[in-house]
Amino acid sequence: MSYTKKRYLVYFISTISIMLIPFITINDNHLLLLSFDKLQFHFLGIVFNVSELYVMPFLLMFLFIGIFAITSMLGRIWCGWLCPQTIFRVIYRDLIESTILDLRKIKNKQKEIDYNKGSNKIKKYISLILWAVITLIISCNFMLYFVPPEDFFVYIQEPLNHSFMILFIISIALFLFYDIVFMKENFCVFVCPYSRIQSVLYDNNTKQVTYDFTRGGKVYENGNKSIFKVKDWSNNEECTTCEACVKVCPTHIDIRKGLQVECINCLECSDACASVMGKLGKISLINWGSTNKVINKQNVSLFTKRNVTYFVSLFLCLFLAFYFSLEKEDFLVNVNKTTELYKQNEEGIVSNNYILTIHNTKDETLTFDIKLKDEKNYKIKRFEKFSLVAGAKTKKILIIETSKDYDKNITKNSNITIEIFSQDNRYKITKNISFVHP
Repeated sequence: MSYTKKRYLVYFISTISIMLIPFITINDNHLLLLSFDKLQFHFLGIVFNVSELYVMPFLLMFLFIGIFAITSMLGRIWCGWLCPQTIFRVIYRDLIESTILDLRKIKNKQKEIDYNKGSNKIKKYISLILWAVITLIISCNFMLYFVPPEDFFVYIQEPLNHSFMILFIISIALFLFYDIVFMKENFCVFVCPYSRIQSVLYDNNTKQVTYDFTRGGKVYENGNKSIFKVKDWSNNEECTTCEACVKVCPTHIDIRKGLQVECINCLECSDACASVMGKLGKISLINWGSTNKVINKQNVSLFTKRNVTYFVSLFLCLFLAFYFSLEKEDFLVNVNKTTELYKQNEEGIVSNNYILTIHNTKDETLTFDIKLKDEKNYKIKRFEKFSLVAGAKTKKILIIETSKDYDKNITKNSNITIEIFSQDNRYKITKNISFVHP
């Protein structure tokens, strides 16, 4: 199977996955969702509230370290195989313009469309309309990662009440329309910062699109000749100078001149060369392999010191994210003291007032109650158990006072432990609070 067919298969699988992920739920929680409306982050069916996002830094570190690791090992495989920019360009250029409307040839991406020829102008408008519809679908799907589908399809019926969401969708759609139709691969070449850091991460063991000049011969400029013209060759090398690899390149480079920041690792040049060289009974002069393997003919191990360091770092990020996810609280409780430090009655009983903010993060109604760990010296003077519906938040007054025979040697500021629990004892949270004495 050619690299192009493999890429199309990856594009199809990744597109379907991205379109379906917002609709996948585990125990009524989403697989991946960052809700600014509900201040929740859903990850693999686990819900983290805004105050529980201590797991997020480790996931972000895993993402960035993972990108660096993949780039240093496999080159810009993200750009050519998974990047939305590349996928969208393939959909518009190769599917709509080339396959459906026959405006251009897939094997020659350098030739511009002649809109004065036949019905090309009408076809161009059709392609723009088709892409405009697709951009709206893409924008709506992107929004589903921030607004759950069950809310999105309700909000979309009331556009005036959710104008910000509508404007956001339209803005994303307009950007994609301009980017894919007018900026094209210039986004990858001039805007995207990823290409600028690749040279820092590459070494001779990095898999990349490599032209084997030991077989094909070296390419160099001859005066002011265009890079798409036939080059001067020192001997009768295997390269036929057909320039099929140049014509098919979406970023308009000549891979025979070596690694260039514009290369997105799509490997279409390798397929083009394989087609030509195959007719001569030879293998492609352009391969996806490291300099050491393709040029220096050396065996390359995956477990180099650099790669092992990346593997250890990624494992630590996952381990720490998993470890801290175990610290997830079943519901949220915040305890604050009032401005009055304490009260003392005629009998010498001391009391402290607290304000409890309780947030039920579960998907069910819970009844909450409180008990003290130290019931010998302290007791609850005021607090009534209450029910809280799913997702609701409330504030309650808690008054704790000393018992009649409490230990007089207790220091001025004591820490006492309270336990807030659901009536069915399935969920509980322990809090240490400060009790002020005279």
